[in-house]
Amino acid sequence: MPSESTCYLADSKHAPYGGKTPDQIRDLCIKNTEKLIEFGAKIIVVACNTATTNAIDHLRNHYTIPFIGIEPAIKPAALESKNGIIGILATQGTLNSKLFVDTSERFAGNLKRIEVVGSGLVPLIEDGALGSPELEKLLATYLAPMIEASIDHLVLGCSHYPYLIPLLTKLLPANVTIIDSGQAVAKQTKAVLENHQQLAKDTTPAPNHILYSNTSTTTLETLVGDFTKHIQFQYLAF
Repeated sequence: MPSESTCYLADSKHAPYGGKTPDQIRDLCIKNTEKLIEFGAKIIVVACNTATTNAIDHLRNHYTIPFIGIEPAIKPAALESKNGIIGILATQGTLNSKLFVDTSERFAGNLKRIEVVGSGLVPLIEDGALGSPELEKLLATYLAPMIEASIDHLVLGCSHYPYLIPLLTKLLPANVTIIDSGQAVAKQTKAVLENHQQLAKDTTPAPNHILYSNTSTTTLETLVGDFTKHIQFQYLAF
C-alpha cells in the first residue's frame, strides 16, 4: 500500500504488555486507540499479539473504525506441519488468553504443541540488544525444549519476535519453518480498506510516515534501519 500514510504509536513506556492483567491491557489499548483516532486514523492495526488476544473484541464493540488484529499463526503451522509437533513462542498474556486457547484447540487440537513464554525477550529487543550474547543465551534456553521435542514449525506469538528471525535461523535445525503473521496482516489491512472504499490509490500528496514513541525514539530508528530516510520520528507523551 505505497500510497497510504502511516501513524505508529510505540508504547515503549508500558512495554511489555505480556505480563499485565487483561484489564490493564484493555485500558492501554483504549488509550492508544483514542490517540490514533485523534490523529485521523481510518483503520487501526493492533500490532501486538497480547493486545489483540485480550482487547480487540472490546475495541470492536466500542468504536466504529475497523480494527485489524494480530494473533499467533497457529492455523498455517497446523496445516503445514509434517510430524504434528509445533512450537509456539509467545508472551504469558497471549498464551493465557481465551482467544489463543480457542484458536489452538480449533486448529491444532490434535497436534503436540510446545508452548514457551519468552520472558525478557521484548525488553532486550526494545533496548536494541539484538546482537547481544545475553539475548542469544536466553533465546537458546527457550528453544531447547522445542528442539528436543523435534518441532517442525515455530510460531512467533509476539510482534517483536520477527526481529529475532536471523538468530532463530542460527539456533534452530534447518528443517524448522518459522511462521509470523506480518504478510497476512498486511493483506487483510488492504482488503478491509478496499471493502470500505478507503484505499489510497495515488501518491498525491506524498504519504507521510510518522512513528511516535513515549520514550526515546532511538530504538525505533535502529529497528527501522534502512527506511529511516522516509520516516519521521517524534517523541510523544501518551
